[in-house]
Amino acid sequence: MGHGSSGAQTAPATPRAPREGVRGRIDRLVREVVKFGAVGGAGVLVNLLVFNFVRHTTDLQVVRASIIATIVAIAFNYVGFRYFAYRDRDKSGRTREMSLFLLFSAVGLIIENGVLYTATYGFGWDSPLQSNIFKFLGIGIGTLFRFWSYRSWVFRALPAREPVTRAETFLEHEHPTALPRADGAPAGRR
Repeated sequence: MGHGSSGAQTAPATPRAPREGVRGRIDRLVREVVKFGAVGGAGVLVNLLVFNFVRHTTDLQVVRASIIATIVAIAFNYVGFRYFAYRDRDKSGRTREMSLFLLFSAVGLIIENGVLYTATYGFGWDSPLQSNIFKFLGIGIGTLFRFWSYRSWVFRALPAREPVTRAETFLEHEHPTALPRADGAPAGRR
């Protein structure tokens, strides 16, 4: 404990705790959605550019061209999600992460291209404009699934350490010799 200019004791400065409660969770979710959207938006551009390039330079059927574009976008998105949007998430199980990412991406691929397939072969809507509209719609529906699955299963959040540190600091100030510290040093000493 330090002494102020009047000689009275002042409490030591403690690090600011992150906002807690509903507002803090909403703020974190908004930041996550923005990062996911930035990577996803770039992935949509990659997907549509590759789709139109393959469609106009080859004789592949529309859904096959779309599947190729989706696979390229999936690879692009993994790099963006891992190293930008979810860079602060658990990195310990890369094999598990990659397996789940590919699994959920494959489901998203089926959703995305299922919409295009239904429009093209079910309703005969296969002009370039119609194909791009339904490709885009399929990407949107697949993205909702991907956002949920990636954040829930693939790029899992690390457990919070801050509340434990604050509790240890509080208890240490209340009873300096009662609790051993987590780093093994005797209680009451820093």
